[in-house]
Amino acid sequence: MQFSSRERLKHARLAGDRREQYPHSLQFYLDPPTESISLVEFESFAIDRLRLLKVVENLGVSYVKSFPYKALAEDDYEARRKDHISHFILRLAYCQSEDLRRWFLQQEMDLFRYRFNQLSEGLMQKFLEHVNLSFEAIGEDLKNELAYDLSVSTPGFSMSKVKEQMYYKVGLADAVDLFRARRVFIKDGFAYVPFKEIDVIVLNNYRTKLSKALALTARSLPSIQSDERLQPLLNHLSHSYVGPDYSVQKNTGKISLEQIDALSVKSFPLCMRQLHRALRDNHHLRHGGRMQYGLFLKGIGLTLEQALEFWKKEFIRGKVDADKFDKGYAYSIRHNYGKEGKRTDYTPYSCMKIIMSNPPSQGDYHGCPFRHSDPELLKQKLQLYKIPPSGITQILELVKGMHFQLACQKYFELTHDVDDIGFSLNHPNQYFTESQKLLNGGRELKKELNNSGNFQQKNNSQESVNSSSTPTSSNAAADSELEGLEAYFTED
Repeated sequence: MQFSSRERLKHARLAGDRREQYPHSLQFYLDPPTESISLVEFESFAIDRLRLLKVVENLGVSYVKSFPYKALAEDDYEARRKDHISHFILRLAYCQSEDLRRWFLQQEMDLFRYRFNQLSEGLMQKFLEHVNLSFEAIGEDLKNELAYDLSVSTPGFSMSKVKEQMYYKVGLADAVDLFRARRVFIKDGFAYVPFKEIDVIVLNNYRTKLSKALALTARSLPSIQSDERLQPLLNHLSHSYVGPDYSVQKNTGKISLEQIDALSVKSFPLCMRQLHRALRDNHHLRHGGRMQYGLFLKGIGLTLEQALEFWKKEFIRGKVDADKFDKGYAYSIRHNYGKEGKRTDYTPYSCMKIIMSNPPSQGDYHGCPFRHSDPELLKQKLQLYKIPPSGITQILELVKGMHFQLACQKYFELTHDVDDIGFSLNHPNQYFTESQKLLNGGRELKKELNNSGNFQQKNNSQESVNSSSTPTSSNAAADSELEGLEAYFTED
């Protein structure tokens, strides 16, 4: 591409401005951006970072040791600008509730940890100076004097390794986590921290600053909420799902009503399995449950005619007669399929929408069991579904850490007898689709499987036959998920 001398000068000046504004590839995001950007760029930056954080959420727990993408390059100032702006946009979107703040804080911490650990020792030192965390390095004489104490106080450090490692003298208040874990030597109110552990202190400092900043941003929300352009965008981002919407389903018409009971056991996520069981037991679901489950069934392939038949058969087994169903319930089913009212073709709910909106009250069965169920009741439900005790413990740990979608992924792995599904689970219909691929060896659902007993038997046999081939397709799914994020990062 050719530039005139004036254009080259402009580009050089712009690069210089970026260099002054972003002297380092990492930052604590202390100063908000002041430049003007278009609403298109605003939304584009936010969606890209949200995709990134969704991947980090999955990899941060499941693949702690190896994030499969590259850190920000030291000379890519445009990427730094995007990183800076997109962080603040999502900070606005995710400061609106305690749950959102907690999620955002955790993902940003994991992303920062990865980026920091990718820096060379020289760049780490420059960053510490940049954020005023330039701790005093102890001299060789003092290190030799304390060598034995440093060795026995630092796990995995021999005397020779102590002499190779740079140590910092850090105030005890900054090294509380290392002190609690007995990973540093303490003397006269100071912790002697090896260079390899300095990331713990940096991360604690970043957590404190970001947590405080999120609280302050939340207080400023009323002024932002008055902006009619931004508020709908921010609300959308905080409940956003960035994958397929499952509104057009290849399986339309291929699933018979007789298959649903068997499918609910083997291929429904726990939220939909719970709704199906409640419908069968009570012959009724309240509005929230009908919307969540009805749109899910639409997404897996039920036609409008099948949906009307399915709901009517079940409701008239309870306290609703056929006439009352036709007058009171059939309209809303047709409405979901875009045949009434505004003719909107409604899409199935994503995990984020189910988790973040319309929590269930007493007598309701919608929502996310991992988010909305009492842990003891969730444990009982998992035991009822024959999840092994070790698996239940893993799921409850993920729930405790607010990783609800990862808990659902673990449920998928345990019910399908695979070690690692290899993709980030973000949608109940994605769960169903991936389950069917696994159980049917990658083939689409076949119409002839209309006998629920035969379907169950066939799926069980196919599960054992095809489990060995799962990692290949899982890795492909993981690769495709990361596609497009490479532009966010470039080689050091």
